[in-house]
Order: sequence, then structure tokens, then C-alpha cells
Amino acid sequence: MKIIIDIQQIIRQAQQTAYQSINTAMLEAYWLVGKRIVEEEQQGESRATYGKATIKKLSQELQKEFGKGFSERNIEQMRVFFLAYPIPQTVSAESPTAIQQTLPVKSVAMPISETVSSNLKIPVFKLSWSHYQMLLRISDKAQRAFYEIEADKNQWSVRELKRQFDSALYLRLSLSKDKEGVKTLAAKGQILEKPQDAIKDPYVLEFLNLKEHYRYSENDLENELIDKLELFLLELGKGFTFVARQKRISFEERHFYVDLVFYNRILKCFVIIDLKIGDLKHQDLGQMQMYVNYFDRFVKLEDENKTIGIVLCQDKSETLVEITLPENNEQIFASRYQTVLPSKEDLKKILNS
Repeated sequence: MKIIIDIQQIIRQAQQTAYQSINTAMLEAYWLVGKRIVEEEQQGESRATYGKATIKKLSQELQKEFGKGFSERNIEQMRVFFLAYPIPQTVSAESPTAIQQTLPVKSVAMPISETVSSNLKIPVFKLSWSHYQMLLRISDKAQRAFYEIEADKNQWSVRELKRQFDSALYLRLSLSKDKEGVKTLAAKGQILEKPQDAIKDPYVLEFLNLKEHYRYSENDLENELIDKLELFLLELGKGFTFVARQKRISFEERHFYVDLVFYNRILKCFVIIDLKIGDLKHQDLGQMQMYVNYFDRFVKLEDENKTIGIVLCQDKSETLVEITLPENNEQIFASRYQTVLPSKEDLKKILNS
């Protein structure tokens, strides 16, 4: 019945609104706790020793009244929370955390139990405390800002946020950007304006649970990707929707099968993926060129953009790709994939290179 569906929607919306209000109030409180601790530390002769003693005493007293949520570790994280998101001086369109409403706050010498009275602008926090606990582990400000924006835009769970960070999403994207492009990543997150913006190299497919040296076939890889389609869409990035697998294209009584077909709503084009085990061969790129041409001529609509083709392979020669594809290529790309998360050593190599 329509009335049941309508009422269910009303209740769900109310629950979501209530959760958001509670979450906002809690984060504001944690930020203010952190602010107050930092202010108290600044009056101590030895900040480090004084700060630890203050946090220990606070934890003991607050746990008596408010429970385990105020352990020494959590209170220290509130302190770090304020230091990571200090008092905003001006409103910036590029700031990942905007300015919240004016909130009353007392002077530095104010006892904790007093009612606050002077005005202070605090940031808007759009994620959960668990998200921010994860973000606070990222020391680089640009990376932290990027992951905060992407988690909010894409509604990542804490688990997905951690996976994207562990798979070095920011580093993989920034390697293909110039200096200004990297700044844009930190200020606005990932923006899709041209086909190259949608391509990662490598793609990390650790969620398939395939061993690095396991003997799997292209069909095995395809089956695992389809079984875990939601996770694969998250790894592909923004705006991707699934269209088909083993899509048959036919001409002159000959049949070919495209492994995976997606559509990107932001770029307004088809994205077709061919899976290859082992090294990339020039024939693989030629085959993808045929697939792309077919989609452009017989499948896409007039108001849609040109098809993007991605060959996913375990390894590739950059020289082979450069020589095989035309110089002004904006449609066909070859990307490596990894079936395990990169190690710390691998990440260091990426940074050093």
C-alpha cells in the first residue's frame, strides 16, 4: 500500500535527521573538548608532561559520569582532532571542512564547568567520529583533505575509507596529475572532466581474495569481479554503472565478446573493459580499438561522448602502449591491476618514483 511506503519513508527520514543532529552535536563537543585541552596545555610550563597529566585526570573524572567513551586514548584523539581542524579564520571555497554556525565559547582561563559566552566559529563536520579517527591517522594534510572530501561525496563507510587509503588511492591519482592537479585533488577531491580523469593505474582488486601468484584464468577474474560487483564499482570510481558482461558484438557473421561494459553518468559515455592475464600485447590494444569503434558507431547515442576502452593487465610496457596508440589518444587506456594491497615498501617506491 502506498500509505505504508510513504510512512516508512517519513520515519526513515526522521531517523536519519535525528542521527545527523546527534552526530553533529557529538563532533562539536569533541572538538570543543580538544580545544579546551590545548588551551590548558598552553598555560603549563612543560606542555608534554602537563598535557598527559591533564588528560589522565580528565579521563578518570569523565568516565565516572559519561562512561568508557572518555578513555585517555579517546580524549587524546579529541585533542588531536582540534589540532587537525583548528579555528577557521576565513571562509574558503576550497576548504574541505566548511565553517559552522557561531558557537559561544569562554576565554582560556574559563573553568570547564562554566557556561561559555563569547563567540567562536567552528568547522562543519560531515562524517562520523569513526571516520575522523581514521582520517587523523593521515599526517599529510593534502591527503587527509582528499579522503575527507571523497568519503563525504561517495558516502564511504569507515571500512571503505580504510580500503581506499590502504590501496593508496590519492597516490595513484596524483601520479597522473601535474602540480596544479594534485592541489585540486586536495581541495576538491576527484573531478571527472575528461576520460583520463577516470583512469587509475594500477587498479587494486584485493577484495577478490586472489593470490598474487595464483594460476587463475581471465574467466576466473571476470567471475570474481561480477560476484563482487559493488566493490569493483567503488574501485572504478565515480559515476560508474554496470551494463553487461560478455557483451556480444557481431558483424559479417563474426562474433566477438566484450568482457565488461559499464556506463559513466558523469562523463556520459560507455566504458568497456577487457581483462588480460599476464603482460599486455599490442594485439590487445588493437582488439580494444575495434571494440571502441563498434560502440561509437553502432551503440552510443548522438548526445553521448566517445567510448572509453580500458585493458586491465598484470603488467605492461609503457613504450609498447605509447607506440601502439595514436599520439592524441583519449579513448584507449592500459592499466595494471593488483590482487593484493600494496605493501609499505611498494608505497615508498611509488613516492620515491
